Amino acid sequence: MAGDGSDQRALQYEQTLMYGRYTQELGVYAKEEAARLRESGQRRSVRDRSRTLDLLEYDKGRCAKCRICTVRCQKFLISRVGEDWIFLILLGLLMALVSWVVDFCIAICLQAQKWMYGGLDSNVFLQYLAWVTYPVVLITFSAGFTQILAPQAVGSGIPEMKTILRGVVLKEYLTFKTFVAKVIGLTCALGSGMPLGKEGPFVHIASLCAALLSKFMSLFGGIYENESRNIEMLAAACAVGVGCCFAAPIGGVLFSIEVTSTFFAVRNYWRGFFAATFSAFIFRVLAVWNRDEETITALFKTRFRLDFPFDLQELPAFAVIGIASGFGGALFVYLNRLIVQFMRKQKVINKFLMKKRLLYPALVTLVLSTLTFPPGFGQFMAGKLTQKEALVTLLDNRTWAKQGIAEEFDYIGNAQAWRHPQVNVFVTLVLFIVMKFWMSALAITIPVPSGAFMPVFVIGAAFGRLVGESMAAWFPDGIHTDGTIYPIVPGGYAVVGAAALSGAVTHTVSTAVIVFELTGQISHILPVMIAVILANAVAQSLRFMTLLYLSGKYKATPIMLLV
Repeated sequence: MAGDGSDQRALQYEQTLMYGRYTQELGVYAKEEAARLRESGQRRSVRDRSRTLDLLEYDKGRCAKCRICTVRCQKFLISRVGEDWIFLILLGLLMALVSWVVDFCIAICLQAQKWMYGGLDSNVFLQYLAWVTYPVVLITFSAGFTQILAPQAVGSGIPEMKTILRGVVLKEYLTFKTFVAKVIGLTCALGSGMPLGKEGPFVHIASLCAALLSKFMSLFGGIYENESRNIEMLAAACAVGVGCCFAAPIGGVLFSIEVTSTFFAVRNYWRGFFAATFSAFIFRVLAVWNRDEETITALFKTRFRLDFPFDLQELPAFAVIGIASGFGGALFVYLNRLIVQFMRKQKVINKFLMKKRLLYPALVTLVLSTLTFPPGFGQFMAGKLTQKEALVTLLDNRTWAKQGIAEEFDYIGNAQAWRHPQVNVFVTLVLFIVMKFWMSALAITIPVPSGAFMPVFVIGAAFGRLVGESMAAWFPDGIHTDGTIYPIVPGGYAVVGAAALSGAVTHTVSTAVIVFELTGQISHILPVMIAVILANAVAQSLRFMTLLYLSGKYKATPIMLLV
């Protein structure tokens, strides 16, 4: 692992404005590493000969049999402690605690912002200052703290984990200070309320925990001194990171295989499932212990009807969601790449922002928080809702509108944010989708620990909700089947849209399984799978066409940081 000692060489890391890069040529690094390994092998043979002489003197001493027995007992205990299942239990327990603490701190930060905003309701200007200043301070602190302590903690972490799993050593990437910077920086970034995600960073955090546990185990000797075993544990840690983030162990394992692995060893399969399941279980038990939940349930529990969840006549609408999400996912990736390339090509702006590293995140946060100010433009896009609150309301199984007119039903709790006296719910949803789309693509370029899975997930749910409300308006009396009327369930369309758009952006199909575990139901398994497959097909086709168009001019950019 990187940072183990002075004799461990690694690719040199250079911090840039937004992401950073590794500047050393991989071929040169491989030649130098091979020469170093030959020299270390010669030194090891000399040490082995001297160790043999020491053992001969040891055998001649008094109480030699007692010492040998003690050593054998010690090796037996170490071999038992160093077994895989104990390591995986420790990893799952540690990650569950980290995930719960991070979520708890994020909830406190978001409640503090709402408390400040609500306490100044007598003065709109002071409300605006509180609404804007709070996220600017948190984002600036996150960017500065990460830059000072460990610049490698910026971004998602999944691209670098793919590199490490292929055997390349990245300097200072799996160290304790990177862990501290990642956790604290991610907590402040998400606590600011910006449209950022945590699933990708949690893959990096879980890998950091696995690397630190491996170092701790190797102090006692045993199998964790083997570098190949550490790589296997990192592969399991990637599944744990997703599993404890959404309490979705099965989807976490499949997602980690799709995103981080080119060739996956089957022997790591049970490790990922065991650790991810244990971590997700402890994560939900902590929620029950903190009285956030009455029992262990799905993170975003839905209550769709099971006897007749959807009609076959609705399948074309689900297919439209999948195709449109494919185009939307490709556009999201393309928009993010345009922003990154623009910042890199503008040398004057880039040079200025390199000197004032905290200016760029502060300006971006100021613009985005101004647009979401609830008494301002935010009233037309449910600006006062957090990502979690917005997702819960979008998955609601009630219908908000019929025939373009807001229904006169009670908007309970957070659902009131979608109701506006001057515009109907369709306008609110369209503005939410359009604004959050480009705002999320811009926000993930901020140099803080963050990902984009959750923002994309929420945008997809809003698009699915828009299609579902449109279907409810077109069929106000529902679908007639066998003399029974079944009303349209817009929440089911939101589930399909969330899975489709997130799958299109990440180029994975495991998001379908993650959705099932998040909602706790598989009633919409068929439309979800259809939409995810169609979205991936469209997104992959557009990506292939783009690469052909840019052949010879295409340069790699940190697009995988979107995860």
